[in-house]
Amino acid sequence: MTDRTDSAGWSKKIPLQRFSPEKWSRQRPTYRDADPTLISAALDWSQRLPSGNWYVFASSGSIRGDRPFGATVGGVEIVAWRDARQVLHVGPAACPHLGADLATAQVEDTALLCRWHGMRVGAKDSKRWARFPSYDDGVLAWVRLDALGGQPPTEAPTVGARPADTTVHAVTSLVGVCEPRDIIANRLDPWHGSWFHPYSFARLEVTEAPPREAITERNHRFLVTVTFRVTRTLGVPVEAEFTCPDPRTITMRIVAGEGAGSVVETHATPMGSGPDGRSRTAVIEAVVAHSDRPGFRHARRISRLLRPLMNHAATRLWRDDLAYAERRYHIRQNRP
Repeated sequence: MTDRTDSAGWSKKIPLQRFSPEKWSRQRPTYRDADPTLISAALDWSQRLPSGNWYVFASSGSIRGDRPFGATVGGVEIVAWRDARQVLHVGPAACPHLGADLATAQVEDTALLCRWHGMRVGAKDSKRWARFPSYDDGVLAWVRLDALGGQPPTEAPTVGARPADTTVHAVTSLVGVCEPRDIIANRLDPWHGSWFHPYSFARLEVTEAPPREAITERNHRFLVTVTFRVTRTLGVPVEAEFTCPDPRTITMRIVAGEGAGSVVETHATPMGSGPDGRSRTAVIEAVVAHSDRPGFRHARRISRLLRPLMNHAATRLWRDDLAYAERRYHIRQNRP
């Protein structure tokens, strides 16, 4: 990509570029480009990808050694904890004695001590209680649920390319009334960006999209040029690609511009039905930041201070995008 210093490009020295903001209503309409047939074809292709039955259920940092962590994946209650060596363990949340919630248990290295009657669970698997395969990639925690996934299992989940140093990262979790496919469909519609999120994106253009037929691993990506807004007239222009490594994940990776190599992984994990009988899905999004600029080392030093800011930005976007996903689900559920 050619280095430019005018308002349409980016400088090697100064990532912030000045641009002339358009009035929201004066943007070029994108509904003709956002062809429902194309979005549906891309979604259908993604849903046929293998998953190995792996599900993201939390950030890696949420699982500690001093107390267990409870979650629900596809209606299956799970409990997770770390032993003295910080190894991740995951198993059914129901105590095999009388069904007590082991998320309230006490951690004793590789075992959990149930608070109802003191039963020790987890030190060894048995016919009554056995751990699930789990995986910790340093940013996210995964569990493999073969009965739920129903696919040929794999030893580890498919984790896309990330920066070698993942120190500067943040994980945001929200819950929506929808199915995982609705979350993925939202991300497979990049054309809504500057219309639906004008506070964050400007001058968005989709420069490459999958075909409507014969989608393959080689041609399934979306390529987008966009300016991330910092102020009304200042922004950071980048080029980013959107790809699906599995049926419940979509990854945005910056391929050119400031922060090249940084990724945003959006994972959609089914939780099961809520009290109203409608599906619930957890959106677990990991942002892993990277920059080749020498000053980025300071960001590593204050990564704990940056995480709340990164989480705030992601939460703001997903509050809007969940409305999009939930609307898709509502229409589908009420279609005659």
